[in-house]
Amino acid sequence: MSEHQGLNASPSEWPKALFYTALLFSTYQIITAAFHPVSSQVLRAGHVGFLLLMVYLCYPARGAGRPWQPLAWLLGLAGMATFAYQWYFEADLIQRSGDLSTADMVVGIGLMLLIFEAARRVMGIALPLICGLFLLYGLFGEYLPGDLAHRGYGFDQIINQLAFGTEGFYGTPTYVSATYIFLFILFGAFLEQAGMIKLFTDFAMGLFGHKLGGPAKVSVASSALMGTITGSGVANVVTTGQFTIPLMKRFGYRPAFAGAVEATSSMGSQLMPPVMGAVAFIMAETINVPYVEVAKAALIPALLYFGSVFWMVHLEAKSANLRGLPKDQCPSAWAAVKQRWFLLIPLLVLVYLLFSGRTPMFSGTVGLALTAIVILGSAIILKVSSKIMRMVFWVALGILCAGFFQLGIGVVFGVIAALVAVCWFIKGGRETLQACVHALAEGARHAIPVGIACALVGVIIGVVSLTGIATTFAGYILAIGQNNLFLSLVLTMITCLILGMGIPTIPNYIITSAIAAPALLDLGVPLIVSHMFVFYFGLLADLTPPVALACFAAAPIAKENGFKISLWAVRIAAAGFVVPFMAVYDPALMMQGDSWGATIYMFAKAVFAVGLWGMAVVGYLNVRMAWWERIWAFAAGVALILAMPISDEIGYLLGITLIAQHLWRARRAAAVAV
Repeated sequence: MSEHQGLNASPSEWPKALFYTALLFSTYQIITAAFHPVSSQVLRAGHVGFLLLMVYLCYPARGAGRPWQPLAWLLGLAGMATFAYQWYFEADLIQRSGDLSTADMVVGIGLMLLIFEAARRVMGIALPLICGLFLLYGLFGEYLPGDLAHRGYGFDQIINQLAFGTEGFYGTPTYVSATYIFLFILFGAFLEQAGMIKLFTDFAMGLFGHKLGGPAKVSVASSALMGTITGSGVANVVTTGQFTIPLMKRFGYRPAFAGAVEATSSMGSQLMPPVMGAVAFIMAETINVPYVEVAKAALIPALLYFGSVFWMVHLEAKSANLRGLPKDQCPSAWAAVKQRWFLLIPLLVLVYLLFSGRTPMFSGTVGLALTAIVILGSAIILKVSSKIMRMVFWVALGILCAGFFQLGIGVVFGVIAALVAVCWFIKGGRETLQACVHALAEGARHAIPVGIACALVGVIIGVVSLTGIATTFAGYILAIGQNNLFLSLVLTMITCLILGMGIPTIPNYIITSAIAAPALLDLGVPLIVSHMFVFYFGLLADLTPPVALACFAAAPIAKENGFKISLWAVRIAAAGFVVPFMAVYDPALMMQGDSWGATIYMFAKAVFAVGLWGMAVVGYLNVRMAWWERIWAFAAGVALILAMPISDEIGYLLGITLIAQHLWRARRAAAVAV
């Protein structure tokens, strides 16, 4: 059930009971998203119950084998029992809110133990350990000295906060996981089954495969495209990396560099709208802004991140004279689009709906339904040779689906049911149906790490909201920073990088946004920029040693030490580390300024700064740079980042004169060589 343990095989090879449980999980999520048959609290409890059942059926207590089934079913069904309890006694629980019965205490304690153990099995000990410390603080924090002490809370108050409200295990992260995130994971799973990965890879190969440093540029481009549908860094490493890392090694890239390029590019996929590793939806709910505002704020930093990685790869390839593939060995980018153009329709519609102001719930439901319709419809009509018939078919299907806006979601389900019936009886149709069923199972599998993390970090949210520790922590950052914004940013960055060691991006963002982001807000950083800052560095924690999850995921594919890969990854992503600081000092970089002119100026300045930083790190432009040129480039880049009087002018002057003299030196060296 993960890349390292449990079931990593195709769903067709899973035990039948697990396969049908996964299908039931996905079906439950689709029905609750489309028809809302239960309350929000019950919806969240059902999501957590299914997650616990899936985890205990898939992940053993130790090792990588299959868990002992009698115990697995006992623990899994105990998790489902907490869902049944919340559903059956919903009215009673509301009436006696805060006054727990003995049965409530048993269920609450059982839920807490099951979630902690499930998280340990899925993600290791790091996140449960951090959440356990917060739990201990909630229980015993009254005995701490000074400002850290709180007024004291009983065990029953803690259990009530965590297990029977919307501030703990069933808090905002779980709600977002049970609604938006699951839909978008299913959306990505359907597109993957339909061949979207091949479309992206072939398109990137066709555009960049034959150019200087082609294989590495293919890795960057394909990961950026993959990020639009999955947004999972480690998942991208183990999918696109299987193809790009061996290709890079074949063309002369060092194994550590090849693995680092893939890890760095794949982690950047979590910055790329519309999915953004699902953090965008949690962020929008947390700070109560429309999703489109989060996507807008993320877009330019995402482009700069991938631009910086692309530039570093280009300079490294130029330095080592690493050529691309022969053009005749690369697929045609436009032929790839022509062959699978219909897969882009759901993605384009999804992006349009999100940016037109529709809710992520609505957009995800429509996008998922449209993906199923496109996959099933293409299985039927692509066997017809007549272009006119194809056109008539798609137009008729579009008109039928348009009935959704007048008659509701039932119309879409009716269209899907009709397409399923036709596919059942035509040649090749059953294979398409099987792919769709496997996509439902895959969606449930991919939802496990995200969902369990969202449930467990409810401990932190619950304790923080109960005790007010976030205000105390923010006060410490403000006191240490002495109202110095730069020092406070550095402290926040270090906090995010440390917390991110071994913790997935979503829980890392939730923790740091609850604790560190308020300090930045108090220092005058706009709300959305402060949250993007902590999200950005939480993401980069997966590249920084010693843990570097993405780099260690790339290690077995590259056949290289994960620590070496992470050192290269930090070097490749070096320019990307400066973008959040630039955005804090001028929010126009995140489209939070007063005018488009300010945003365009900031973007141009950031591109120039990133270019200079890349030259300083790699030490190459047209020829090998001297040590003093690298320092010169670094100084010019720093000047462009600083928000001080005439620092921009100094940065531009230093950068332009550096490039001019370097080109002159390179031309002179070439003339001497001739």
